Amino acid sequence: MTGHSALLYHQPRKRFGQHFLRDSGVIARIVAAIRPAAGERLVEIGPGLGALTVPLLAVAGELDVVELDRDLLEPLRARCAGVGTLRIHHADALDFDFATLRGAGPRLRVAGNLPYNISTPLLFHLLAQAEHLYDLHFMLQQEVVARMAAKPGEDAYGRLSVMLQYRCQVEPLFTVGPAAFRPPPKVGSAVVRLVPRETLAVAVRDERCFTEIVRRAFAQRRKTLRNSLRELLDAEQITAAGIDPGARPETLGLEAFAALSDRMTGFT
Repeated sequence: MTGHSALLYHQPRKRFGQHFLRDSGVIARIVAAIRPAAGERLVEIGPGLGALTVPLLAVAGELDVVELDRDLLEPLRARCAGVGTLRIHHADALDFDFATLRGAGPRLRVAGNLPYNISTPLLFHLLAQAEHLYDLHFMLQQEVVARMAAKPGEDAYGRLSVMLQYRCQVEPLFTVGPAAFRPPPKVGSAVVRLVPRETLAVAVRDERCFTEIVRRAFAQRRKTLRNSLRELLDAEQITAAGIDPGARPETLGLEAFAALSDRMTGFT
């Protein structure tokens, strides 16, 4: 059986959250959005059956892929033989150190049809390595993309919105229906572009404090700041930061969270 045939007969595994992209029109739109070029350091997370892998490799000439399912490794290698230089890393993307792929070279361009069951922790894992990333193009659950791009006051606005927009420009590109996948997911999907900021969206004195303020604020999002942040700041300190202690976190923009963070660290 050839590599391509083996991939075609591979049964998607629920424990890996596998939904393989098969719509050639959608694949072409994703590749066009990425605009890969020779000489760039491209990385694909979860190449699966190689739907994106082959066209990306054909243009870029070389590609690193991170794949957890060992049964896909050799068929994928066989399918890409002669297309370009494919470097396969058998690893869990949630634990993978992407900085090792960059080395002393250009920042990484990362793409992938991400398993929806790990998308949020994987995004936070990548955020921690943002200095090594040039841009990211992902297929994700449509609801997750809405959360990523949401603004204060919107129902989808939350911790993911704040932390991603703090570090990245978030640009939803287009939606994708379930029929584009095998097996079709039970939810809608969307493609999004993330571009790490050269200068962070807001200045904070201590990023760890900023991260903790945001985490605590949204841990119980229906609580007021007076209640959710009581172990970090009292009502007087929240007021001194220019914010109503009776406000709820989903009403606050990045500047307000930065002000609370700086108040926590003792700066005004």
